[in-house]
Amino acid sequence: MRFSEKMKKGYILLIAAAVVFAPLAVLAQDVSNGQATANVLAVLTVTATHDLAFGDVLQGVPHVADKTVVADAGVFQITGEGDQEISMYLQLPDYLWNSTNTDRLVIAFGTTDADIDTTAAGTPAVHGAGAIVDQDPHALPETALGGAGNILQLFLGGTVYPTVDQRASSYDADIILTVAYTGN
Repeated sequence: MRFSEKMKKGYILLIAAAVVFAPLAVLAQDVSNGQATANVLAVLTVTATHDLAFGDVLQGVPHVADKTVVADAGVFQITGEGDQEISMYLQLPDYLWNSTNTDRLVIAFGTTDADIDTTAAGTPAVHGAGAIVDQDPHALPETALGGAGNILQLFLGGTVYPTVDQRASSYDADIILTVAYTGN
């Protein structure tokens, strides 16, 4: 029984100490408030301002739509928050299709078929200072928006390869540009 009485006294002392010292622990605390803040950047917008136009094409004769010719070049315009880096991805077709989807026309894009103008002052024929020329449209570089109005323009060219018996018709396909902020 002695052991148990010693334990009882120990528990009583422990409880007494907790009652005496617990208020001191509470008095030693403090509280502070902080804030979480964020500034959401301008929304990115992409506009196809001119279609990639091959015009009249002869059977069996490859035809180039030059990225530097105003009437030919496909042009995309991107606007958003200035000086912010964006990534760009082009989904490029392998074929153009006629209106009844019964014939296709091969289209190809070379490793220098894209130009990027970050000044928003350029045209396909005359780029603004600092343009990034001769880019591979399959692997566009991450680029910062800049220039007047925080605009970037992408100029695209390509080549179609009609067969010698290509069906006479109008042909088309979608070119899709996807852009996103990189956070850099």
